[in-house]
Amino acid sequence: MKHLLTLCLLILCFSQIAHADNREREQLKRSIIKIYTTAAAPDYFNPWALLNAQQLSGSGAVIDGQQILTNAHVIANGSFIQVQRHGDAQKFRARVKFVSHDADLALLTVDDESFFDDTRPLALGNLPDLQEEVTVYGYPIGGKSLSITRGVLSRVEHQYYAHAESYLMAGQIDAAINPGNSGGPVISGGRIVGVAMQTNHSAGAENLGYFVPPSVISHVLEDAKDGVHQGFPELGAVTQSLESPSMKAAAGLAPDQEGALVVRVFADAPAAQVLKAGDVLLQVDGFDVAADRTIEWREHQRTNYHYAVDQYHVGDELPVRFARDGEILEEKITLAATPPSRSLVQGEKFDQRPRYYIYGGVVFVPLNMNLIKRWGNNWHSKAPIEYLHARNQWSSPDQHELVVALKVLPAPVNLGYHDWKNWIIGSVNGEKIHDFQQFAQLMEGSETGFVELKDSAGYRMVLDSAAAREQQPLILQTYQIPERHSLGLFGALAESADEATADGAELGQVE
Repeated sequence: MKHLLTLCLLILCFSQIAHADNREREQLKRSIIKIYTTAAAPDYFNPWALLNAQQLSGSGAVIDGQQILTNAHVIANGSFIQVQRHGDAQKFRARVKFVSHDADLALLTVDDESFFDDTRPLALGNLPDLQEEVTVYGYPIGGKSLSITRGVLSRVEHQYYAHAESYLMAGQIDAAINPGNSGGPVISGGRIVGVAMQTNHSAGAENLGYFVPPSVISHVLEDAKDGVHQGFPELGAVTQSLESPSMKAAAGLAPDQEGALVVRVFADAPAAQVLKAGDVLLQVDGFDVAADRTIEWREHQRTNYHYAVDQYHVGDELPVRFARDGEILEEKITLAATPPSRSLVQGEKFDQRPRYYIYGGVVFVPLNMNLIKRWGNNWHSKAPIEYLHARNQWSSPDQHELVVALKVLPAPVNLGYHDWKNWIIGSVNGEKIHDFQQFAQLMEGSETGFVELKDSAGYRMVLDSAAAREQQPLILQTYQIPERHSLGLFGALAESADEATADGAELGQVE
């Protein structure tokens, strides 16, 4: 009888524990959110227009402060966003509170506070050890109910984030991450240890998913506190691996010393106050830099030394140790915000309208990744070779970005150039182009009878200035283009000139 009573008590105890576990799991599920986004991206082939709107879905999780944590690519270029809790039929209107495209993270909020009733904010946890099991929650495409998959943390190191091509720490798991899973939390011990973001589609890869780890999430949450996006700070030094014994000896290092060779320091970067080309970076924030440019960020786990930089914020001082001409030096670098791009080709941007300028029926735009990716998923092979080559060129104080004659809208003023397209321009009337803003000002301020455009190979396009001004309103009307340039390209003086030109011109059809 005594044993029977003990058995009954054990069964009751286990039943209560199981009931508590079930209640805990159900409570967690209520904090997993499905996100519906209507997104209309700009058409970079026709920069005054939008592409057809698309209906997208993703996942998210409620966190402290009545916020929903998700991926930036889930809401990028979104014009209308709704959110829905697990088990509910009602959808609530949501808005973007903060976004970090570099980290592929965004914070949403819902003005109707009743949405957060019966939801528990999920806390941020620590990254698990390798081979530990984690759970991915989300709403993959193909169903409305919550999907839960399990996987093992197999790798943690720097990866390229597909959304904005940034290079940050990422975790790799063998759980399936499908479209719609994006933004869903990776859970361990009831806490968020990651945000699912992308999968590996390479040939031979099976069930390889990647998530944003806690270190990156924490950085973004700290950055979001004042509502002003500063992002991850820039060091501003380009380094090379120092695994060659000959290179190491030439750099003045002993055989047992390791580090990364500094090959370039940008003049306007924080590192320019401390480092110079030829230095050897030995330590960053106390982490020893190996010859392959990695640091041991956790016992027996290595990643790129930029991990140490990424833990800091704009304005912080980063301790560095480096060798110069055989002398060991220690300094602190005051970190600054990362510029839009160090390449002549600006990185992909979101939630922004394209810049453009039309003169004499020729459509001019800056060269950027948004334009290159307009060639589709195979842009690596389909985009013009000149565009792809330009991605490997650094910007400089003399040339900040490239300008392209994207296409020609046929009109009398541009006879002879109707088939010109994707042409990179080097100068206007002999003056070298620095960036798109300066280019547009050169075109607008030209007082000569002809405007001469020239590329680096010497090819030219010459347009009659008077004919270009006269035919401009006709060209815009014929091709149904609302404005001859993007909003904000010029100041009040240029806007007034636009109105005067439009008022004085007679409308008609382009012959």
